[in-house]
Amino acid sequence: MNIDFSVRLPTDAHSVPLVRGLLRQALDHLAVPQSVVDEITLALTEACANVVDHAADHEAYQVDVSIDDELCRISVLDDGPGFDADSATEPDVSPLGDRGRGLVLMQALVDRLQFVQDDDGRHRVTFEKRLVTQPHLRLLDPR
Repeated sequence: MNIDFSVRLPTDAHSVPLVRGLLRQALDHLAVPQSVVDEITLALTEACANVVDHAADHEAYQVDVSIDDELCRISVLDDGPGFDADSATEPDVSPLGDRGRGLVLMQALVDRLQFVQDDDGRHRVTFEKRLVTQPHLRLLDPR
């Protein structure tokens, strides 16, 4: 089963729990494992919080979600000034500092993370997460 949706949200902090709830309901409907749901929704929260924090001068931002049986792909688009993702995620970013932790966290939570500026000048963060968990090896009972 596939679920696709796109929402245009006001660039304010109240929009973040709204889109997070929409995503969580879609993933729950598809019976995605709870740990995977939590990782994806946290990554979305970080991406949207970055937009609210850095593109607040703009009226709205957009979230595009595409979920199938194996993969969840999310894009968050905004008209903000953008940033240099490479310098924001360098290893010397202090884990105790005020900036850069969200991007590092997103990298740890998802399977693929990409920052691009579209041809129309909008900034896009896209991330993907596999929904199928890898099977755990079972130890054989030596008896």
